[in-house]
This record gives sequence, C-alpha cells and structure tokens, in this order.
Amino acid sequence: MADWGPVVIAVVLFVLLSPGLVFQLPGRFRIIEFGKMQTSGLSILVHAAIFFGLITVFCITLGVHINTG
Repeated sequence: MADWGPVVIAVVLFVLLSPGLVFQLPGRFRIIEFGKMQTSGLSILVHAAIFFGLITVFCITLGVHINTG
C-alpha cells in the first residue's frame, strides 16, 4: 500500500505558501501583503519555516494518511 498523505499535504501547502501567490509575509511595504506576485529572500525564508512547521504538524504529529491499493 502506498501512503499518499504526506505527498498531498506537501503539494497543497507548497502551492498555498508560495510567497506572493496568496500572501507574502513580510511584504515589501507592509508586514503582510496579499496577491502581489513579488517576493524577497526574507519572504522565502519565512514561508519555508511556516511550510516546515505545518508539514511537521500534519504528517508527524497528526499522522495524516491516505492509503491506496
């Protein structure tokens, strides 16, 4: 059986947490900006830390599993 839970969660979080797509934290002119489609190095680091924290919570702590086969 293949466990697709971590893969699905990682793809969804990657799309939602892409800096500038939905929101950017920190923004260029404000602390948070929505839908600007621009990014910076600091924003990439912040979004990577948020991604790591959420993927850890969903996959390890909560143990989300999607089994196939």
